[in-house]
Amino acid sequence: MLKLETRPEPSRMMSVLSPLLALAITVLIGVVLFALLGKDPLRGLQAFFVEPVKSVYALTELAMKATPLLLIALGLAVCFRSNVWNIGAEGQFIFGAIFASGVAMMAGKDTSRLIVVAILLAGVLGGMLWAGIVAFLRDKANASEILVSLMLVYVADMVLSYLVYGPWKDPNGYNFPQTINFLAVTQIPKLATGFRVNIGLLIALACVALFWLFLFRSYAGYQLQVGGLAPAAARYAGFSSRKALWTALLLSGGMAGLAGALEAAGPLGQLTPHVPAGYGFAAIIVAFVGRLHPVGIVFSAILMSMFYIGGELAQSRLGLPKSLTGVFQGLLLFTLLACDTLIHYRVRWVARHATARAA
Repeated sequence: MLKLETRPEPSRMMSVLSPLLALAITVLIGVVLFALLGKDPLRGLQAFFVEPVKSVYALTELAMKATPLLLIALGLAVCFRSNVWNIGAEGQFIFGAIFASGVAMMAGKDTSRLIVVAILLAGVLGGMLWAGIVAFLRDKANASEILVSLMLVYVADMVLSYLVYGPWKDPNGYNFPQTINFLAVTQIPKLATGFRVNIGLLIALACVALFWLFLFRSYAGYQLQVGGLAPAAARYAGFSSRKALWTALLLSGGMAGLAGALEAAGPLGQLTPHVPAGYGFAAIIVAFVGRLHPVGIVFSAILMSMFYIGGELAQSRLGLPKSLTGVFQGLLLFTLLACDTLIHYRVRWVARHATARAA
């Protein structure tokens, strides 16, 4: 019989192989799901893993989808390494989009192109404000940041609905709940003509380098990680838990807000109720699949964006529900958690007669 046996020390090899094993199991379960739904598994896998990378245009779309996931996951990685559980990045993403849209709608005919900078900064400020509420309630009232951040997602969604159905509604929009189309001067600059991917990709890659330096080459990042791994040791060393809480949440909120600004002033070009696309929740999976490491998060963001695009293609070409994207995301997280067990435990075959003698 199979038995789980505690390892003398965590396995570094399994720490690396666990995400790959989880992906392989997810693919196998996906094949079974396609077969049960009466669809060709090969066409299903092609929609998820081949179509998103088969051309230059497809790769640019993949990069555009991966950008918000990458930005949000970087911020969440700092939180989780600090043992601060920000589950409400989706709400911070929404508020970043709201603040950025507010600035974008102020643009006029004579507005300078520099307003793009103001739009992005407004998005960061909006995300930090929404995350700051979580930090304040945790700091002053010892409220659970998990519950507060999650509940604030729905509050942010209601604020968004109020604005697009009310004071910000386009009077010439045929009664659709949306703002005016933002002027061209407010649009995030594209990287190349004919493609939708914009400078948000370059900003995200720059953030990867900055977050790596912050986490692994700065004293402030060292303090945060010590506080997350060993709170008692951090207190003994004189590290401030309050400072770590505020730093982690404000950084995380700012990154989610930046992603919201890039989305609203980028491919959408206006504010609508469809701004929240689940990026804030999917980024939690991205962060953990990437092992809370900036470089690992790059690859996991690409993988998760393939799931998003693959889900859309499976819906249009195979007639499958769009919720299949969420199914694959959930499967990946579930299998990753299961495979992570092998980091601290190893599977060992024990003969039945040996087990009986031990009993």
